[in-house]
Amino acid sequence: MKRAFLLALLPVMAIASTTASKADAIRGGTERDKKFFETVEGEWVGPGEIVAGKYKGTKFNCTFTGSTPAGKVGMTLDGGCRVGVFTQKMSATVEHSGNKGYRGMFLDGAAGKGLDIVAGNVVDAHKVVFSLNRNQLKGVMQARIPDDNTMTVTVSVRVDEQLVPVIGMNLKRVDGSAVGAIARK
Repeated sequence: MKRAFLLALLPVMAIASTTASKADAIRGGTERDKKFFETVEGEWVGPGEIVAGKYKGTKFNCTFTGSTPAGKVGMTLDGGCRVGVFTQKMSATVEHSGNKGYRGMFLDGAAGKGLDIVAGNVVDAHKVVFSLNRNQLKGVMQARIPDDNTMTVTVSVRVDEQLVPVIGMNLKRVDGSAVGAIARK
């Protein structure tokens, strides 16, 4: 009788163990994602260039403030880019939306003059990739943070079956301190 009870309980324990492992992996991924986004917090400045398309060769300088939403996993880069005497407001916001993954918008989203962020993935502690969409235009925005004070952002669009980089930015942290274990107040 005891053996029959243990044999009946074994599959339930295996399923519970697997479910707990998956939940831990999901939490670990979310914690890893949260840590990545916290590295974006702060003030960033640097040059950029349009590397393809009608305005190829146009150089600009950007200033952004990176922040993370309270109680959620995600980030906002808000600021602007200057070309000569003209400044264009720029922003990108993304948040994790449960089983829908990452969602957000670049500028005012596809409903306005921007793009929707329809998916995303924190690849590792230094890189995130988001899928961009606007009508038939599909693309990718990638941010890499190779060290505490450097961020590169590349926006690419899909042409036929290839991703073609169209915008590149090299940003440096200027707020004097890298965000790490100490939370901002």
